[in-house]
This record gives sequence, structure tokens and C-alpha cells, in this order.
Amino acid sequence: MRSALESDPELSSGFSASSAGISILSGDRAGSHSIDVMMSEWKIDISGHAASALDGKEIFDAFLILTMTGQQKEYLISRYPEAIGKTYTLKEFVKNGQAGTYHSQNHSGSLDITDPYGSPIHTYSLCAHEIKEAVEKLTGIIKKSGSCFDFDKSML
Repeated sequence: MRSALESDPELSSGFSASSAGISILSGDRAGSHSIDVMMSEWKIDISGHAASALDGKEIFDAFLILTMTGQQKEYLISRYPEAIGKTYTLKEFVKNGQAGTYHSQNHSGSLDITDPYGSPIHTYSLCAHEIKEAVEKLTGIIKKSGSCFDFDKSML
């Protein structure tokens, strides 16, 4: 998401993206399969990425919170009730925010993006493509929405 925002002049001046996890060890680095896929397929270097744990301030500050799975979404809402109304799975938000049907490489119809942790590199590639497709649709929604996003423009 960060790369998509930074590469678009229309979005880069008004939006930012951050990443935080709910079951991580702060400071953990991206896995080698993630690094390899992002570099080989899109020339995006995530080798310096360090995980950070989600906290209440980030929940409060964000105007939109996007999770990878429904289970993550439900956990956040149960732990941070103030997140209701601004927390969605990435694919749920894209599906509901855009006319037409959401078509992803995950043909199961699920609105979850499966964590590829521990899987072969091919699975990481499929996951990355699924996320990229949703992010491209998300940036299109943001562009179309314009003034709907005119408050705090930080994303989580």
C-alpha cells in the first residue's frame, strides 16, 4: 500500500499507510520469501521492514483500518470497540466500496487473504498478487471518493 501511495502523485500528498500486527514480535524482520517476491516481481525492497505491534493510539488515529482476515477484524473490534465502523478486511472494503464484483486470485470467494507463513515461495507470490489486486482497487476507490476522505488521512 505504501508503495502504491508513494508512486501516485494524486495520493502521495494526502495519504499515508502504516502496518502493525496483532500477534507479532516487535522488530521481527520480513521473511526471505516475502523479500524475494516483492523484489523480483515489483522491485520493492522490504528487507528493512521491522514488525511493530498495534496499539490503541494507532487505532484512535486511523480513519480506516484494513485487516487481512475476518478473524483479525473481529479481534480488533472486540479489543478496541472504538474501531467499529472503520475496520474492514481489505477485500471486504474493496468489494463494498466499488461497483461490480470483486475478482481475486483467491477463487474460494473468501474475503480473507490467507497468511502464507511457512508455505513455499509460490504461495507467497500468489498472496502478494492477491494483495496487489486489492490495493489497486483500493487506490481507485480513494481517488473516486475524493472529499469522503478529507479528514485525518492516515491509514492503518
